[in-house]
Amino acid sequence: MAKGQLEKLKIIAFKNADYSDLPNEQQTYTAMLNPETYTLDYKVEYQDGQGQGASSAQQKFTVTKPKEANYELLFDSSGVIDGNPRESIEDDINEFRDLLLKYEGEIHEPKHFQIIWGSLTFKGRCTGLNINFKLFNSNGKPTRAICKVSFIGSVDDKLRTAEEKKKSPDMTHYRTLKAGDTLPMMCYKIYGNSGYYLQVAQVNKLSSFRNLSPGTEIFFPPLKKNTPVA
Repeated sequence: MAKGQLEKLKIIAFKNADYSDLPNEQQTYTAMLNPETYTLDYKVEYQDGQGQGASSAQQKFTVTKPKEANYELLFDSSGVIDGNPRESIEDDINEFRDLLLKYEGEIHEPKHFQIIWGSLTFKGRCTGLNINFKLFNSNGKPTRAICKVSFIGSVDDKLRTAEEKKKSPDMTHYRTLKAGDTLPMMCYKIYGNSGYYLQVAQVNKLSSFRNLSPGTEIFFPPLKKNTPVA
């Protein structure tokens, strides 16, 4: 981007869940004005395991909900903003609505989206569009509107499964030690239990787990949750 050029928020539509569409297959909406604010909403759900008659109980993790994003976007046909006066914003609004919500027969569902603006890159699906018409011409046609758009984060199943497997203690891991790393600490990060450090030291044929040099590559074998801790 050229120095001093205003970067506009873009909403890019994709038919493929892995966002692999060719450039000429993509549809892009570019904001007339960037939103003043936007919100990102993160939620984690827990289950109340409290039994009858108990005073309290530890909340048990259930699921991390997909993050949500909400934007307010301005549409205006008066020409005040873009110098291109038009009779109405109806065509612009209808095109925007179809981009976000229209059922695509080829994929049997609405599109997937990538929202790009500054440091923000959000991938997800549109869950709602609220249109608030603000100004009208003498014929009663709308000339200005605020569109409130909601998205929910979405990841392709193959990408999600691959990422989850990378984090699983049942998978093989290689780690290069950094200054300050200890074997018990690394075991806790990978397995969720620091007590496996003796098994890891044995697998790597380490004479001592206390004096490990930074840069040493350690093999962390797959361990099931029921593997006994030495």
